[in-house]
Amino acid sequence: QVHIVESGGGLVQPGGSLRLSCVASGSTFSSYAMSWYRQAPGKERELIARIFGDGTFIAYPDSMKGRFTISRDNAKNTVYLQLNSLKAEDTAVYYCHTRLGAETYWGQGTKVTVSS
Repeated sequence: QVHIVESGGGLVQPGGSLRLSCVASGSTFSSYAMSWYRQAPGKERELIARIFGDGTFIAYPDSMKGRFTISRDNAKNTVYLQLNSLKAEDTAVYYCHTRLGAETYWGQGTKVTVSS
């Protein structure tokens, strides 16, 4: 069983930045591949980036490359998502995710609203 808690969301103006955090339970966190997803109102959940235990990562949508950065601190059981140059279309609930074997774990999400 893995418990995931996201934080760091909020209201930010266009062009602003936020850093989201995701803390996951478990003594073997460093072996988890962790992912960030987001879900905008009325849209499907989409994968943003995935980071592996050794810190290597894969970033997905072209619209976010260069603006969003995923990182992790295994000593703190934490994964981060740095959001820069935010746009109104980045407004969404951001979720952290991991999968261990056949089990999938999600956090409750943290809401990011980009608005002037």
